[in-house]
Amino acid sequence: MVRDPDSVPRVGFGYDIHRLVEGRPLFLGCVEIAFSRGLDGHSDGDAAAHAVADALLGAAGLEDIGTHFPPGDPRWAGVGGGELLTETRRLLAERGLRPLQVSVTIVAEAPRLAPHRAAMQAATAAALGLDPAAVSFKGRTNEGLDAVGRGEAIAAYAVVLAVAASGP
Repeated sequence: MVRDPDSVPRVGFGYDIHRLVEGRPLFLGCVEIAFSRGLDGHSDGDAAAHAVADALLGAAGLEDIGTHFPPGDPRWAGVGGGELLTETRRLLAERGLRPLQVSVTIVAEAPRLAPHRAAMQAATAAALGLDPAAVSFKGRTNEGLDAVGRGEAIAAYAVVLAVAASGP
């Protein structure tokens, strides 16, 4: 049996990492988190939102986040992760797709992410038009290894499932 390729669920994978710097607020999962440093970047530096956006773009067979939201473009200067995800959702809709499920792992030595998990789920879900139960956030450390382990950066990995916009 040959299935319509547009009816097959599509999986995407995304990754992002940003250096921690003084003088910037920390945004992760579309939420501001009280911390002594923030993530460097042209936008708000939200590595979690960026990983989700890249995963969604991959599921749609589109180019990466840097192509759609170039760091040299003033339109994206300081833009929040939620706005970036909303725009990514629009790009998927143009392809006849919508996100169905999102799973994110944030790798950071600090701050503790557990107290912010529900807020990150709700904010990310709102930007993507999902129920918060369809969004998962997990936190991990790098046990002192590499730049993330030394507390110099925060990284995020995301896996998404996208389906035809008219699908389940």
